[in-house]
Amino acid sequence: MREYTKQETISANIPYAAMLLIGAVTIAYAYGFSPSALAGAVSYLAYGIAGAFWIIIFVCPYCAHYSTSRCPCGYGTISARIMKGGDRDCFAEKFRRHIPVIVPLWIIPVACGGLALWSSFSWRLVGLVSVFVVESCIILPIVSRKHCCVDCPQKNDCPWMARGSRGTQQEVEDDGIISAP
Repeated sequence: MREYTKQETISANIPYAAMLLIGAVTIAYAYGFSPSALAGAVSYLAYGIAGAFWIIIFVCPYCAHYSTSRCPCGYGTISARIMKGGDRDCFAEKFRRHIPVIVPLWIIPVACGGLALWSSFSWRLVGLVSVFVVESCIILPIVSRKHCCVDCPQKNDCPWMARGSRGTQQEVEDDGIISAP
């Protein structure tokens, strides 16, 4: 099992941090950097940070990388400092249950940008929303799957890695059809 260096752990977190920063800028720009827009942007950043801690608290204790340097994003070692480890067989259930808490992070900037564009069109805002969508819906998932998920011992049971297939990853493999992650 591969262990990650601090530099690799930092690199693994860059796409999520970039998504949060681009999302915050999108929210602030969409409403003219007004005090309420800046408050919304700061709230979005706080929500993103809280979302990471939500995962650290409610999902990471059930991960096979809990309390190890084999966690590419470093959440497993943080989780071990604040939470007691749980049953690893519950990982998929915990993942499915708690990931919806952070899903709005992918929606809020697009919704704010879309509403602002509806009332007043701006090519710059179109650009910001587009950059956010590319970062959050293309770059972040690719980096996660290619860097974080590739060596994961739980990838066959993971709802993220099995999504898009016609069943769980294990069911697909049992059928003799191996889908590329």
